[in-house]
Amino acid sequence: MAQLWRRFGILPALVPLAVLAACSEKPDFLTPEETEVPDELARFEPPQSSQNAGLGTPLEERVATLGLLNKRNNLTQDIEMKPGEARRVGDVILRLATCERTAPWESPPETGAFVQVLVAQRSAPGANPRWQKIFSGWLFKNSPSLNVVEHPIYDVWVKDCAMSFPGEEQPLADSPNSAANPRGTPSPAPSPSPSPSPAPSPQPAPESSPAPANDGV
Repeated sequence: MAQLWRRFGILPALVPLAVLAACSEKPDFLTPEETEVPDELARFEPPQSSQNAGLGTPLEERVATLGLLNKRNNLTQDIEMKPGEARRVGDVILRLATCERTAPWESPPETGAFVQVLVAQRSAPGANPRWQKIFSGWLFKNSPSLNVVEHPIYDVWVKDCAMSFPGEEQPLADSPNSAANPRGTPSPAPSPSPSPSPAPSPQPAPESSPAPANDGV
């Protein structure tokens, strides 16, 4: 029977069909779940230069949003973190030192975060992971090419830094003059009324020249 298949070309015709059927089946990818971070990696002290945040929201109250991509299954996740936190997703640990964004009066606008990325390395399947730091530095939203996480499986980037600056807490619409000025634009200052011009002072009358004397001629 096999010789007949080879003779009439039946078996070679069935092989591509079997390959196409196997490729058409969608792979069953599992969504990675967040697990516990090892104790020695859980605490992340921000660098000394990041502890003095300057203007805006205090460092401990800021929230950064990071994107994590697994290139094996094309799965992307958004992870929200506060400075000093560490989060583990599968074989990846993200540690956030700080996040910043430019003030509204600064140009061009930019958002950045100081991030460390650690990936688990195993000598054999089922062995305890050895965490290897693959990235440590600033990531920028509007200038991603300045710093890139170079890894064959994982990619990390910064998406947002939730913080505010003085003057952003209360919009102009809530100011006391909003009822009289619903658009929130400042009212023009009233122009001063012109002061009345002083009355002209009377000018002295010109002295009349004496008439010539009459000698009776």
